[in-house]
Amino acid sequence: MKYMLMIYATADQQPTCTVADWIAYEKEMKEAGVLVSGHSLADLVTATTVQVGQDGKRTVTDGPFAETREVLGGYDVIDVPDLDAALEWAAKCPGSRDGGAVVVRPIAEFDF
Repeated sequence: MKYMLMIYATADQQPTCTVADWIAYEKEMKEAGVLVSGHSLADLVTATTVQVGQDGKRTVTDGPFAETREVLGGYDVIDVPDLDAALEWAAKCPGSRDGGAVVVRPIAEFDF
């Protein structure tokens, strides 16, 4: 089953993990054959938010919502047997440390 691991950090967080930690984590997932895809996102200041009101008009603003205290820094899609295995990989993620969080969600697959 495929799961998305969404990696969040607080906006003011200074992570203690290193680039080497991330490289090792990705290598471990590749070697285990569970990594489907993953990407780190560009800096928060590059974000643009789009909202469409009930009147159908589009509003575009720079950045995420002002109320946002957590920042989505990247994601991985993994293919593992079950939720327990997905949670194990989430716990190994460097982004789960130092106040960060990894949200695990199953990917819905539809037959079209």
